[in-house]
Amino acid sequence: MQGDGAMAALGVAGVVLLLVHIAAQVVSVTRERGSAWNAGPRDEGSAPTGKFAGRADRALRNFQETFPAFVLLVALLMLRDRADGIGLLGGLIWLVARVVYLPLYLAGVPRLRTLVWLVSLAGLMLMAVRVVF
Repeated sequence: MQGDGAMAALGVAGVVLLLVHIAAQVVSVTRERGSAWNAGPRDEGSAPTGKFAGRADRALRNFQETFPAFVLLVALLMLRDRADGIGLLGGLIWLVARVVYLPLYLAGVPRLRTLVWLVSLAGLMLMAVRVVF
């Protein structure tokens, strides 16, 4: 129970980061396509055509690929009373790396972005190790 509060705060911060990704995607696509398109049914399903809107869309999808693993690991660490040590450190690493990742992706920075993504995966691995050991 020692690290439960900190781990819960990381989980909430992860949700806030998800909302930031969604906002970046919605705002950029709405600027590109207009508010009428955003308010409509979007039946045509067209992808964003602009660089920034496309990057925001891909960054959101990329975030959605690892966020479920993060949420699961946060829950498991708290349920197993292991929300401390390398588990907590891993969660912090994942969160910080994902915060850094978004502006790198939006700016189109290729290699550093990939390195930061790998750091975020290392954070998830630390969390997984703490769940098991």
